[in-house]
Amino acid sequence: MSTRPFVQRFKDADSVARNAAGDLITKLVQLLEAQPEAHVMLTGGTVGIATLAALGEHEDKTSVDFTRVHFWWGDERFVASDSGDRNSLQARKALLSKISVDESKVHEFPASDAGLSLDEAAQVFAQHVDSVAPKFDVVFLGIGPDGHIASLFPGKPTPAAGAQIIAEHDSPKPPPMRLSFTYDALNAADEIWFVVAGADKQDAVAVAFGDEPETLPVGRVHGSVATRWYLDNTAGTKVFGC
Repeated sequence: MSTRPFVQRFKDADSVARNAAGDLITKLVQLLEAQPEAHVMLTGGTVGIATLAALGEHEDKTSVDFTRVHFWWGDERFVASDSGDRNSLQARKALLSKISVDESKVHEFPASDAGLSLDEAAQVFAQHVDSVAPKFDVVFLGIGPDGHIASLFPGKPTPAAGAQIIAEHDSPKPPPMRLSFTYDALNAADEIWFVVAGADKQDAVAVAFGDEPETLPVGRVHGSVATRWYLDNTAGTKVFGC
């Protein structure tokens, strides 16, 4: 059962990032008061990394014990571990290097120089996910102009039911080889937070809020408890007007 989305609109991408970061701090404080650990799934992309940078610079970040937070990524480019294309490397520079983390709780996808093929990497990481059995409290997602989320692209076969990790061999957006969580995994999360900015996203946003949202990947995911949208004005123009 999907939940009615909660939408906040902001003047620009920077405002999206700062407000999402501030809300995550509030959410993590609440979660860690009620449970021993939290699981957060991060996203890459311009706005996703800007959100992490805003979190790393936030004056209230010390209110969160980040050593009790598990960090995951929705997807990853299957490139070398030192490649600037890796979402995890970008996240380390933007956020993880600025807070105290427990490295055993930082769950990076395998890199291409780990001695595994793409399919082997997907299998190994799926086994890791099974061993940890995370309950995702908050999942951050950006969207592409084509409506893709993580590395789930329009026109691609739907992952097998129950699968949590897929290997994408031929992404329409380079680099071609990627690893990604699936729709089933994302839809099991308590909350999904979309962070979206830019006029090039307005068509995809319009589909997500339209009559046939599932025609694009972005319309196929919903938090089991809450779905939150952080939109800048240009991304939301077609749905909400100016």
